[in-house]
Amino acid sequence: MKLVTVYTDGACSGNPGPGGYGAVLMYRGKARELSGFEPNTTNNRMELTAAIKALKALREPCKVELYTDSAYLCNAFAKKWIENWQSNGWRTSGKTPVLNQDLWIELLQLLEVHEVSFFKVKGHEDNEHNNRCDYLARQAIHTALEAKVLNGNSK
Repeated sequence: MKLVTVYTDGACSGNPGPGGYGAVLMYRGKARELSGFEPNTTNNRMELTAAIKALKALREPCKVELYTDSAYLCNAFAKKWIENWQSNGWRTSGKTPVLNQDLWIELLQLLEVHEVSFFKVKGHEDNEHNNRCDYLARQAIHTALEAKVLNGNSK
């Protein structure tokens, strides 16, 4: 399997509010950037979306080292929250429905294709790839909101 390094980040302007995601995929010295926007979302949804979009961009099964500043994403696997949620019928330990279940299920399906290891990095520090993802996510929000204003769709 090819080894691909992936950095991801999500951002939100308000929570909930307009959101964006960014990802950088690296393989053999080459990088590919992804970003996108959703008009009404949460930061956690954008963190998950960034990982999903990055994994979906891979054309074949790969071994992936995925770096994120999202404790939510990392802890779901490191602390086995995801296993507990599944065994509890997608309910938390407090018996409430798991938030973002649709995205967790989509991510789990991608983990059946790719061999993914998750790594937590500090956000807004000196990691150039994480900072680039943050920029891409925020730029996606800015560009979409600017386009909305220019097209006369602002409220």
